[in-house]
Amino acid sequence: MKKKLFTSLGLMSGTSMDGVDLSLIQSDGDSEFTHILNNYFEFDTDLQKSLINLRNKLFTSKDIEKHSEELVKVERLFTLFNSKIVEKTLKNYKGQIDLIGFHGQTVFHDPDNKISLQLGDGDLLSQITKKIVINNFRKEDLINGGQGAPLTPVFHKLLSKILNKKYNIKFPLNIINIGGITNLTQIENNDDLTKFNFNAYDIGPGNCLIDDWVKKNSKKNFDNNGEIAKSGKVNKLILNQVIDNFSIKTFNKSLDIKDFDLSFVKGLTFEDGCATLTKFSAYLIAKGIDHINNLNNSFPVKNLICGGGRKNSFLIDTISDYLKQKTELININEYELDGDFIESQAFAYLSIRTFLELPISFPNTTRCNNPTVGGTLNKNF
Repeated sequence: MKKKLFTSLGLMSGTSMDGVDLSLIQSDGDSEFTHILNNYFEFDTDLQKSLINLRNKLFTSKDIEKHSEELVKVERLFTLFNSKIVEKTLKNYKGQIDLIGFHGQTVFHDPDNKISLQLGDGDLLSQITKKIVINNFRKEDLINGGQGAPLTPVFHKLLSKILNKKYNIKFPLNIINIGGITNLTQIENNDDLTKFNFNAYDIGPGNCLIDDWVKKNSKKNFDNNGEIAKSGKVNKLILNQVIDNFSIKTFNKSLDIKDFDLSFVKGLTFEDGCATLTKFSAYLIAKGIDHINNLNNSFPVKNLICGGGRKNSFLIDTISDYLKQKTELININEYELDGDFIESQAFAYLSIRTFLELPISFPNTTRCNNPTVGGTLNKNF
């Protein structure tokens, strides 16, 4: 018997805090997936500043209490922004939308104390849009001993099955998302989802250091295609020092952009700082890929790259240079998938799984104690 197909809208706003990725998909929450549309909506300057300023004030759970009034205010503004882009999409899309997967904006992440705060009022968004909204995707995973991230691997597993069938891509396969943080999903074979035969890890910074440097030293938000880094000169002394003195102690913990800082490039020119940060980020990403491959004794021929970092050719080329195990780094767009919207599609997919009470995180992806059904269902209409 064929499973019911749901139409779900996913909203994803990442650590760059520049806007919201929106995706509309159809899926049964298991093996069926069809993409309908993708769109990006940029934050206005005031909202972006409010989000960044708030995140920069939150370092401990006490800070959350201290800035509670500001949190409520900014969360409402953020939710209203999302409601407007949903309503705009609903006007243009004539079909029925069953669910909204609302990732929210991460402003604080502390899995050791079981706290991960994503701004976004699911109840208010449901009231305005008259749709069922799923949010708080990390909460149950944290309660169940998990890291709360990464949450996209179950969707990566589905994509791997589709790519295997359509393009005969062989297993094992790595799907690597280079967003603010870089996460890797390693899929062993083409078994169905009930086998849970995939592993996932946060492996290093992605764009977070580069974006932060660019924003603080120019009017730009990111290094387009790595052009700024290409125009600079890597400070090898500083790079070697930070490589020697910094290490990711375990890949069993999720990472946050606050785990990294820019202090070691202070005093360098804009271009040289960008080049050095890009090299450092690439080194950690490559080291993470090699480590995970060796850990699982699994050596994929292909790494499919999604997220904004895939567009930074300087970063990608440098990762490739640092890899000890020479494998292909391939832009996922080469396989008719839009690498900018994999995560927003994922949260649309996860909302369906939550609605159907299917697990969205697993011991091999977030280190939770057992497969966990996550997400809070909001119906306020």
